[in-house]
Amino acid sequence: MDKIEVKAQLAIDEAGVITGIAWPYGAGPDAVGDLIQKGAFNLAVSDLPMLFQHDPADLIGTWEQVTETEEGLSVRGRLHLAESARARSVRGLVQGGLISGLSIGFRTKEAARQGGNRVISKLDLFEISLVRNPSHPKARVTSAKNFNSAQAIAAAITRAAAQIRKVA
Repeated sequence: MDKIEVKAQLAIDEAGVITGIAWPYGAGPDAVGDLIQKGAFNLAVSDLPMLFQHDPADLIGTWEQVTETEEGLSVRGRLHLAESARARSVRGLVQGGLISGLSIGFRTKEAARQGGNRVISKLDLFEISLVRNPSHPKARVTSAKNFNSAQAIAAAITRAAAQIRKVA
């Protein structure tokens, strides 16, 4: 049986929409020396599983968009909040900054050695997980449509101050 490998920026909103960079291009190798070339990803998969910590029994959502950009493998997905208490818990961990990494689960199809690194030119992507410690340090949640309490309060204060200036 072929080994499924794991690698991977990350953000989340109240509805559980998450965006991130699952594999950054041009950022050097990951912790085990792997470099994935642009164009290596087989992206024929739709509705890719979103797991927590690569646990197949811990399906917490679905990646709805997976695309290669100049920056890297860009992802957008949704946590299954209505169906899963675990997904709601993970949303809290991401919002609290305790979970901020992404890691990909894949099977290498073509690779070559380059010095101490493995350069992967073709792979099959099976899943992308939310993780505490990604193999690639730049594989992170990138944006959260969620505004945390401090951001919401700061925006309200700014709006109130602008209204006071208009009245005065």
